[in-house]
Amino acid sequence: MNILLLGSGGRESALAWKLRQSRRCTQLFIAPGNGGTEAFGQNVPLQSSDFGEIARFALQQRIDMVVVGPEDPLVMGIRDFFRADPALHHIALIGPSKMGAQLEGSKSWAKAFMQRHHIPTASHRTFTAESTQEGLLYLQKHPMPVVLKADGLAAGKGVVICHQADEAQTIFKKMLGGQFGNAGKTIVVEQFLSGVEYSVFALTDGTHFRILPEAKDYKRIGEGDTGPNTGGMGAVSPVPFVDQKLWHKTVQRIIRPTIRGLAAEQIEYKGFIFFGLIRVGTDPYVIEYNCRMGDPETEVVMPRLRSDLVSLLLHCHQGTLHQTRVHTDPRTAATVMMVSGGYPGTYTNGYPIHGLDQTGNSLVFHAGTKLAENGPQTNGGRVLAVTNCGKHLHEALQGAYQTVGSIQFKDAYYRRDIGQDLLRD
Repeated sequence: MNILLLGSGGRESALAWKLRQSRRCTQLFIAPGNGGTEAFGQNVPLQSSDFGEIARFALQQRIDMVVVGPEDPLVMGIRDFFRADPALHHIALIGPSKMGAQLEGSKSWAKAFMQRHHIPTASHRTFTAESTQEGLLYLQKHPMPVVLKADGLAAGKGVVICHQADEAQTIFKKMLGGQFGNAGKTIVVEQFLSGVEYSVFALTDGTHFRILPEAKDYKRIGEGDTGPNTGGMGAVSPVPFVDQKLWHKTVQRIIRPTIRGLAAEQIEYKGFIFFGLIRVGTDPYVIEYNCRMGDPETEVVMPRLRSDLVSLLLHCHQGTLHQTRVHTDPRTAATVMMVSGGYPGTYTNGYPIHGLDQTGNSLVFHAGTKLAENGPQTNGGRVLAVTNCGKHLHEALQGAYQTVGSIQFKDAYYRRDIGQDLLRD
């Protein structure tokens, strides 16, 4: 099979690594890819939002499958674009329809979906610029802390937890005033849930589903979960506190009702669903949905997936996922993100990266990198995802941090406490 993978981050590096392992994969193209993805296939200069050029390339190269990594093309409707063209019908596109992608594209839509299908989540209210005053009064009376969420896509940074009413009102006005662009034209004000977060990933053909290894990520830039949210600073899998009872509740109360709800509303969905969850007491609640795999969670999920990914994706396309089984590596995987100094704010690109030939048993998935004449350079906020597997979490973390210590680029930063909360538990 000739496969086209869309995207350029650490998630796509991990997906490319896994896709390339399949005997079914004849050629792998990554569009646009990054400085590390050419180890697994051929980078092609296509932007994931340029559907016309993607379609032309797919026909020219006789692409059999398109795997969509990032959320933007899904929310923009790439599946609908392919389905509307008879010349593209034979191509297996892995990703939901534009309507299905609203699970991530609109937090207010996702909240309403959960209400319709009785899926546990925090209580909320939605406001726009026209209801600013109503929103400010609501925040004045709302118990603190409170969560403010930009309704649309904001690269993982559109969520703010406020601890004081005046702080919440100030941030509320900034968000509606354009802090997150079009993503913040609508604001979801949400009840703060106190608990511990985890992520579950399902692959669905619209009727059946299979669950991939769970993970826990670390979103904030600072150690001790301080500072602003980022796209993710690290992840671990499996999650020690997800026992059989919590797993059963997660499947029965959240995953099954979600898949059934999509089918009941006749929403076409063939692809990944990311369930961002929180355990409150002994019960799971949905914090958010994503319509694709998470990043950096993919960098710990793919190394633990023993099953052939291309085969799973083919069954997803064909509607026969119930005929498959997911086999998982029992070891623990840990990922530490190395980021550019200043991220998630202002940072500088173009610094040479040294030490990539001293990675030992670790997997180094490139995220924000590019290839220059003298080797790889930094080319983004999140630069490298360093993943290591071990019998236990301590061993996996030790190996990842040892590799991180051997890689250098100017102003490199990483959190030194990834997974430490789970070791204490």
